[in-house]
Amino acid sequence: MRYNFDEPIERRGTASSKWDGLKDRYGVADAIPMWVADMDFKSPPEVVEALRRRVEHGVFGYTVRPDSYLEAIAGWQKARHGWSVDPAWICHAPGVVPAIGFLIDALTEPGDRVIVQPPVYYPFYRLLRQRDRQIVYNPLRCVNGRYEMDYDDLEARLAEGAKMLLLCSPHNPVGRVWSADELRRLGALCQRYGVLVVADEIHGDLVYRPHVHTPYASLGEAFAAQSVTCVAPSKTFNLAGLHTASVIIPNPELRRRYQEVIARAAVGSVNVFGLTATEAAYREGGPWLEALLSYLEGNLDLLTSFVAERMPELKVIRPEGTYLAWIDCRGLGISDPQALQAFWLREAKVAFDQGYIFGPGGEGFVRINVGCPRVQLKACLERMADAVERHRAAGRA
Repeated sequence: MRYNFDEPIERRGTASSKWDGLKDRYGVADAIPMWVADMDFKSPPEVVEALRRRVEHGVFGYTVRPDSYLEAIAGWQKARHGWSVDPAWICHAPGVVPAIGFLIDALTEPGDRVIVQPPVYYPFYRLLRQRDRQIVYNPLRCVNGRYEMDYDDLEARLAEGAKMLLLCSPHNPVGRVWSADELRRLGALCQRYGVLVVADEIHGDLVYRPHVHTPYASLGEAFAAQSVTCVAPSKTFNLAGLHTASVIIPNPELRRRYQEVIARAAVGSVNVFGLTATEAAYREGGPWLEALLSYLEGNLDLLTSFVAERMPELKVIRPEGTYLAWIDCRGLGISDPQALQAFWLREAKVAFDQGYIFGPGGEGFVRINVGCPRVQLKACLERMADAVERHRAAGRA
């Protein structure tokens, strides 16, 4: 293998949120962190080398977005996802979460209704509450272990009046890669009721065959004109700390309104290292990504087989995309969400994102990040299995 994903990398003492932030977030320092969505792998060597060359230049002044940077982003979307993006559509953001906040500011008003599809990425709720928008739930349905959109409920929510829908595609945390037909059906309803779709597609590159990521805006001019797409290399190439994302807005009026908001916030300037890493990743990172996806599938194979054999009380919702797995822990009989978190921290010394923070339908679940060397995943699973065995024995006593 050209890339060594088995290499353990010490991240403690590097100001890592995932590792050094454990004590503040969870009250423990000795748990294995399997929570926040960054990976414990080195970024592609091509990216590291590009950054090294930039560092050796030695001058890190204010930076513009060159044509080569915008062309690399557009070229990646075309080559990877078949979506023809005009570089003029690409706006800057210091991350996808800030971008969604700016879009809410730019394209809705306080009191407007915004639809989310829980259980879903939890910062959505914070962004909406901070801006005094009404959160409207269109819960996903789990059918035979696979989540689906509830279109009847969605139409009812749209008919009640909404300004925006936040689409998580691929979906975090349930791991669905929405098919083109599913997206068309959602889009047709949003078109009918005049609702803007903001598509968070940050995990769009992390998809396992035979599934295929379809950019929402690629499905036709009408969908593109009534949508905004947020992308970044951060999840794909483990670059989250460089705070560089792109907001793709084909509609010139929507683009103007977004740009006005980021100008007021004075965040229009790109990070010099984020720019360098993004362009290198999108131009040269394809082979590394293919190797990564193969390795992640191996981790998912280990997770699903281990849980089935050693912890049958749990059920893994195997993801079609992302490196995040959604695990149903309700078979443990621990109904209180805080008690479930305490169980995994106290008994197993592992730290997960708890399901309830993802909103309705997340209670009793945890989200586990398998973007780590296999030895780390095995250690986590062994700790979990020992804790479940003790819990099982205590229940029989």
